Amino acid sequence: MRLNRLLDQFFKLTERKTTVKREFLAALTTFVTVSYIILVNPVILSEAGIPKEAALAATIFGIVITSMIMGLWANLPIVIGPGMGLNAFFTYTVVLKQGLSWETALGAVFISGLCFFLLSIFGISEKVVKAIPKTLKASITAGIGLFIAFIGLKNGGIVVPDEATFVALGDMTNIGTILAISGIVLTAVLTALNVRGGIILSILIISAASMVLGNSPSPQGISDFLSFQIPSIEPTFMAMDLKAAIGYGILSIIFSFTIVELFDTLATLIGLTKKANLTDEHGNVPNMNRALTTGAFGTMVSAVLGSTAMNTYVENATGIAAGARTGLKAIFAALLFLLTLLFAPLIQFIPSVATAPALIIIGAFMLTELKEVDFDDLTELIPAFLALIMMPLTYSIAEGVAFGFLSYTLIKLFTGRAKELHWLMYLISAAFIVNFFLIG
Repeated sequence: MRLNRLLDQFFKLTERKTTVKREFLAALTTFVTVSYIILVNPVILSEAGIPKEAALAATIFGIVITSMIMGLWANLPIVIGPGMGLNAFFTYTVVLKQGLSWETALGAVFISGLCFFLLSIFGISEKVVKAIPKTLKASITAGIGLFIAFIGLKNGGIVVPDEATFVALGDMTNIGTILAISGIVLTAVLTALNVRGGIILSILIISAASMVLGNSPSPQGISDFLSFQIPSIEPTFMAMDLKAAIGYGILSIIFSFTIVELFDTLATLIGLTKKANLTDEHGNVPNMNRALTTGAFGTMVSAVLGSTAMNTYVENATGIAAGARTGLKAIFAALLFLLTLLFAPLIQFIPSVATAPALIIIGAFMLTELKEVDFDDLTELIPAFLALIMMPLTYSIAEGVAFGFLSYTLIKLFTGRAKELHWLMYLISAAFIVNFFLIG
């Protein structure tokens, strides 16, 4: 009882209308949804030459350290880890295309994290957030929803690549696709009936069904449940080459990393905290500066450990939908990730068709934010639409944000409504234009 009181006071559980049990279930939901990263990230980084086992350890430790800080210091229900997209940029653009060693690339990641950190501790990042008009905040939230849903549809095999039309409807007779569609219905029903932990329950049910039907592998013995061979981080710890990164003259790479980190984190934090009803009447996020500083520090830690830049996972939305409202959820999730050092092989038994429905349902929930957009004002509607549609179509939150900011600034400027623009909007838009030219 005393522990519960201490947790209540520290994390403001009663004030935010939540409980320890609810935060744990939400953490479990987010963990299951985002656990794919501990398998996918090492695979991508290994293509850059980083030892896969060390990349796995760096990924897990990075998530644990940064999420712990987020929970204890910022008191937000946010898990942070190596970013999808950022890891692809690291491997396929910086290392394989531009020819840098992975050690030099890690140096660039560290420097970008330092730049982000300085922007955060001087309060510049938070000022950027306050300069964002409510239309962009709402469309960013909804755009993240579409992006999440698109990921879910892809993971569930409901939409597939097509040479003629880019995307097309998947095979509706495929057992995996049928399971994903069943999961959508099951998750929606459980959520509509206000079943606590309904999302994680749906994930577990679909996972079990997938194993029974032979769609995904199932554990074969005790060895699949426990592995005491903790992966070593020694090959990548402090392996970053700062001198080579600076000497190579990779300002464009560092700038690109920093821009993507800053705006991916900003956009996702705005969307998630709005959905959790943690923002005030002006749309401001509690402890935003601490959250941004944590993300920046996390990127530096990640580089030291041997992984890529960090961002705020959009999959946190599943935990928020399950009731998470405080940093206690981030602490629980961090501890669950720490356990994966022992149970890492088990993650492979949760198929993507089981987590896909949760992403799709949460994406639908986030579209409700569009009510904040003035549909009768084209100078508001068009930027909102571009931010909304470009996130899933470019498969990048940062790109969608860029289109939203640029179109909002230019349309307001050329329609004689420049007085509605905060001066920071010009700087942000200019930064995006420079970034477009630098990365092509």
